[in-house]
Amino acid sequence: MTQQSIKNQWALVIGGSSGLGWASAAQLAEDGYHLCIVHRTRRSALKEFEAKALALEEHGIQVLQFNQNALATETINKVLLELPKQSVAVLIHSIAKGSLKPMNTSEGALQIEDLNITLHAMATNWYQWTQLAINTDRLAHSVCNVAFTSEGNNKVWPGYGAVSAAKATLEALMRQMAVEFAPKGIRTNCIQAGTTITPSFEMIPGSEQLAKMAEKRNPFQRLTTPKDIGNVVSILSSEKGAWINGTVLIADGGEHLR
Repeated sequence: MTQQSIKNQWALVIGGSSGLGWASAAQLAEDGYHLCIVHRTRRSALKEFEAKALALEEHGIQVLQFNQNALATETINKVLLELPKQSVAVLIHSIAKGSLKPMNTSEGALQIEDLNITLHAMATNWYQWTQLAINTDRLAHSVCNVAFTSEGNNKVWPGYGAVSAAKATLEALMRQMAVEFAPKGIRTNCIQAGTTITPSFEMIPGSEQLAKMAEKRNPFQRLTTPKDIGNVVSILSSEKGAWINGTVLIADGGEHLR
């Protein structure tokens, strides 16, 4: 797909400040999509991020940025109204806000409020963005809708209970949306990336040890990179990925096999 053929289409990246969200945005810009990036960036790092995002316009595309709370309904409505109708051909959800509190501790244990916040940020908010994009007629006739899951969806890691529950919910929503939204031309998938060094990964208790173990497990003896996942997003959002719907696409170089 060339820039000429998709010059009027937009990619909406929710949670695009770093990691997989940013890698997806950068690749989609290279592929010729206009970008709308919703992110939360600290004031001290905001100028640097804005410059980096605007540099993507060198690909001949437009870039809109919103440094706002993507979990707020007001933000969702505001962002969507800034985009042309029937223009969003790619929707990427990459919010990594969640609790990493352990369950089995007398102090600082995971609370139901922590669980609810994590479930919304990393799962149900994806559905909320998708639903409101449909209701406001912002989606194109053919749409690639993607969120990121992890191997922790069915494994136990210290302090990962809330995030694991969110990833399981995310995948359940993915399957349901893949079927119910298919008549609207929306194909919905999750990407299960291998262990990738991102700011959110580094917040996981014992992340350094997890990374070392993952590198040893991987048949290629290396970790997944954000660029690896950006490439997968590129495939899913292209005509070559048009028949992929309702699946968890594992992109880890075979790490999950060991």
